[in-house]
Amino acid sequence: MTRTVAPVTEAAAPTPLVEPRDGVPDVVTTERGLVQAAQALSEGGGPVAVDAERASGYRYGQAAYLVQLRRAGSGTWLIDPAACPDLSPVDEALHDVEWVLHAASQDLPCLAEVGMRPARLFDTELGARLAGLARVGLGSVVEELLGLTLAKEHSAVDWSTRPLPQDWLRYAALDVEVLVDLRDAVAGLLAEQGKLDWAEQEFQALVEAPPTPARVDPWRRTSGTHKLRSRRQLAMLRELWNSRDALARQRDISPGRVLPDAAMVAAVTAGPRTMEELVALPGFTGPAARRNGKRWLEALARGRRTDEGDLPLQSLPSDAPPPPRAWPDRDPDAAARLSFARAGIAELSERLAVPAENLMTPDTVRRVLWTPSPDAELDQRLAELRARPWQVELVGPILREALTKRAGDASQPDTAADG
Repeated sequence: MTRTVAPVTEAAAPTPLVEPRDGVPDVVTTERGLVQAAQALSEGGGPVAVDAERASGYRYGQAAYLVQLRRAGSGTWLIDPAACPDLSPVDEALHDVEWVLHAASQDLPCLAEVGMRPARLFDTELGARLAGLARVGLGSVVEELLGLTLAKEHSAVDWSTRPLPQDWLRYAALDVEVLVDLRDAVAGLLAEQGKLDWAEQEFQALVEAPPTPARVDPWRRTSGTHKLRSRRQLAMLRELWNSRDALARQRDISPGRVLPDAAMVAAVTAGPRTMEELVALPGFTGPAARRNGKRWLEALARGRRTDEGDLPLQSLPSDAPPPPRAWPDRDPDAAARLSFARAGIAELSERLAVPAENLMTPDTVRRVLWTPSPDAELDQRLAELRARPWQVELVGPILREALTKRAGDASQPDTAADG
C-alpha cells in the first residue's frame, strides 16, 4: 500500500522516519529464504524499491553486502549476498518490473555482480537533478518532497560485519521504505516541468550502459602522484601500488587501510633502502609497518631496477582533447568555440534549472568542439558519444552555432528557444 503523504509546507517541520511500517525483517541467508523472497516480490504490485550496501573503505572492491527490496503487497526484504551470492531468482521475479533506485550508477555494478540487472528503472537522484532540486541526496530529497527525515548515521559503516546489528538493519530497511513514494513525487515534478521524457531517456541510458572497462594503469590514480617528477619514481610507485593491491586483495581489505596513498608517495619521494629509513616516514609507523616493511622495500627496489624501456610514461596517450586551459595557445579558434558553447549551455542550464553537466557532459562538448565534424554529421557524432535525443535537441543548436566561431568573435549564442 502506498503511504499517504501530506503536502509539505514551508512552515511544516519534517517528521522523523524511525521505524519501518512492517517492522525490521529478518535477513535472508538461505536458498530457501531466497526463493520465498523471489516469490513474494513477484506477487507484489507496482515498482520495486532497490538499494544495496557496500563496505567501501573496509573491504577490497565494491561488492554488495546487503540488498534491500520493497514492493507493495510483498513488504521489505533484506538479503545477504555473502550467504546467497546468486540473486538471479529475485532478478527473474522482477524482470518486467520498474526498479526504483537513488543514485543508480553507484549500485548497479554491485547488483550486476550478484545477478540483478533491471530492464527498466527510475533513478530518484538523477530525476531530482533534472527537476532542479538544489540538494539531491536521499535524505534531502525525502525531506523536501515527502516531509520526512531519514537517519544517516550508519551510511558509512562496515556492512561486511556479521551479524549485522539491529540498528543497521533498521536503517537499511528505512532506505527503501518510502523510495516508491519518492519516485512518484519526483515524477510529478518532472511531469509538471515537461521533463519526464528527458528523465526516461536518461534512465534507459543507465540500463543500456555497457560495463565500465578495466582502467589502464590504475596506480596512476594514487592521490599525490602529481608530486612525482621522474619516470623512475613512477616505476617505484607502480611496484608499490601493485604490491599493496595484491596484499589487499589477499586479505580482502581496502587498499587504503593496508597502506595510505600519502605513505606510498612519501616512500617513493624519500627512497628508503633500509627498514630504519622506512619506518621513519609518515604512514609507516607501528607494528604493521615492520611486519610488511620488507615487502615495501622490495617493491621500491624493483622500481629502481626497472629497465629504461619499461619505465612508465609521465602520462598515458589519450584521444581526449587537451585541458581547456591549453586551448587558447594550441588552437584559438577551438577556444572561441568552447567559450561560446559554455556561455550558451550555462544560460540554458539556468533557464531550465538543469545542471549544465546533465544537459551535455563536458567531455562530449570538448570532443565535438576540438575536432569538429561537418555540420550535417553533428547529430550522428553526438549520438556516437552517447548523447540522448533530448540533449541533442536542446544543446545541438548551441554547438552547431559554436562551430562557426573564430578567435575574436564576441557574439553570444541565441538560446531563446522554448525548452
